Amino acid sequence: MRRLAAVLATAALAAGVLAGCGGEDGNWAKNCTTTNGVVECAPDKRPAVEPITGELLDGKAYDIAQEKGKVVVVNFWGSWCAPCRAEADDLENTYQAMKDKDVSFIGVNSRDDRDAARDFEKGRVTYPSLYDFPGKIGIQFDVTNVSIPSTLIIDRQGRIAVALRQATTETQLKPLVEKIAAEGQG
Repeated sequence: MRRLAAVLATAALAAGVLAGCGGEDGNWAKNCTTTNGVVECAPDKRPAVEPITGELLDGKAYDIAQEKGKVVVVNFWGSWCAPCRAEADDLENTYQAMKDKDVSFIGVNSRDDRDAARDFEKGRVTYPSLYDFPGKIGIQFDVTNVSIPSTLIIDRQGRIAVALRQATTETQLKPLVEKIAAEGQG
């Protein structure tokens, strides 16, 4: 029975990834600009993030409410995902460059074995990740169609400012994070 559940989960994930690559985001995206897989929303068009809580890979509890007033970068990943492995260094480099500017990073690990996820993170990233085997957190955000990898940038007011529905690089991600972090500053 457990093997059947794993097969069904893999099939559902594959369908989600395919839908994410070519599918529609939630209704919020129709009011935003989409260019090459990057959705950017003007401040007055940004959807608010619903409360997100969960268990981190290390077993500790996480609540996005603790990030109030910060820019939050949310990356959806899996240890089995080649593009996720490719973008890990770029995410970590952007995190290191931005963490002292009231910017937090949180990973969301989906469709993965907890031990494989922990092993993946070792030596790659220093920010925490939520363990979300069933993909419920992606569905709560209603923006990624559970495609992996995906990255969201949440503004200081708790609204989705940017959604990247693909693997990212430091040269793409860092300027987007800096732009959102600079809003309302100075």
